[in-house]
Amino acid sequence: MKNFGLIVVDKPIGPTSHHIVSVVRTGTGIRKVGHAGTLDPRASGVLVLCLGNATRLSEYLSTSTKGYQAVVRFGTATQTYDGDGEVTRHTGDSPDLAAIESALPEFVGTLEQVPPPFSAIKVAGRKAYELARRGEDVELGPRTVMVSALEVDSYEAPDLAIRVECSAGTYIRSLAHDLGERLGCGAHLWALRRTRAGPFTLADAVTLAELQAGFQDGSWETHVRPASDAIAALPRVEISPEGWTHIRNGNPITAHGGAEGLAAGIGPDGNLVAILEAQSDGQMWHPRKVFLS
Repeated sequence: MKNFGLIVVDKPIGPTSHHIVSVVRTGTGIRKVGHAGTLDPRASGVLVLCLGNATRLSEYLSTSTKGYQAVVRFGTATQTYDGDGEVTRHTGDSPDLAAIESALPEFVGTLEQVPPPFSAIKVAGRKAYELARRGEDVELGPRTVMVSALEVDSYEAPDLAIRVECSAGTYIRSLAHDLGERLGCGAHLWALRRTRAGPFTLADAVTLAELQAGFQDGSWETHVRPASDAIAALPRVEISPEGWTHIRNGNPITAHGGAEGLAAGIGPDGNLVAILEAQSDGQMWHPRKVFLS
């Protein structure tokens, strides 16, 4: 179903995530389109778009783990922690590779990370970057994040290319800034490319140019993935026509063989119709979210 599914886009550098959403709304004619985890304009890579009622799956995708390729530029710290911001400190210095490799393990594992002052985090109901642009002091508290992998790809001073695997909510800009502070030379994020968002990688993504060409010739529907792909890690429960009648009315169905946690409820037509939650000591599946009526 073209109005209930996912499109994985390889976002180019430049446009905002909201702009990509607007392009897809116009091209598909589907009013209800949302993204599952924003990318800054300077960043490229995997951007998952949810169509129609699949937007209700964004909570599962936006909280999933992410993968990135990034370039950290040493010698200069900026206000925004990336190349767009005003320079706050310039040393012109670059550490040697041995010093970098010695420091990197400190940024792996469970970390207390302070987000950049120029971020979308809300402070007293206002986005932090709005306050920062007005010259107001923005103090953001640390947030617990998980960096599961941080590896050097290459190093040609002042630019360090790294690969990062991390939890949702991790700011690679903060990681770059903090690494520069740790090494005493200052640093900022120079380039960022998201290589994975949850189960989706760049291999699953269509370029914006290809997608726009599909809007012109009507082939864009070939890029729509089943909504169930968003929760591929959940067990699947096949729902009979009779069971679907119960589910669509908000009633539970019997769990044959016992139930535990959450499951993807697959309807008689093979499409995702509900997210089910085990109840009654695993004897029943209760509809937690119903997607089709």
